Amino acid sequence: MAMRPSWARILVAAAAIAAVVAPGGVDATPETTCRAAAEADRRVDYGFCVSKLSQHHDSPDADTWGLAKVAADVGVLVASNGLYDIKAMLAGKAPVPAAGGKQAARGPLERCEALYDRMGSAFAEAYDGIDRRDYAAGKEKALEAASLARRCGDAFARAGVVPSPLAKQGADSVQMAIICTAVTSLIK
Repeated sequence: MAMRPSWARILVAAAAIAAVVAPGGVDATPETTCRAAAEADRRVDYGFCVSKLSQHHDSPDADTWGLAKVAADVGVLVASNGLYDIKAMLAGKAPVPAAGGKQAARGPLERCEALYDRMGSAFAEAYDGIDRRDYAAGKEKALEAASLARRCGDAFARAGVVPSPLAKQGADSVQMAIICTAVTSLIK
């Protein structure tokens, strides 16, 4: 008489197989996800992607869907940090490293303060869209965040303040939007 496996063993084996073959399953790490995102979109900076996603507290247990949300959440943080820097520059608590100094940069800084506030909201809305599995809405909001960062850079360029004192914050924000969009596109 042949031995039959117990139902418990069958269920455990089925769960293990499902976890391995499911999209975004156990092989979804920041490294593998960022590699796939960089292969799908050449604008993704692999090193930056891994660095930012790996630092988030939700990354260790996240699948691809979770990492797309992490990317949006990191975008909120990047925008918030940029807003903090802007407020510090406007208050005179941080130097304004720009041609023409604080006076020439004041108008663009005030404009960027509103843009970075909206950018944080756009990343938060991207997170919400991805969370409710409305990936098109999530990607649209991430692209909106990138557009807001670019508009801030344009405000400095129009004022003749080059380089922008927010060049790094702007580049990081755009990169997070690109990463968020690319990772979201990986979700099956």
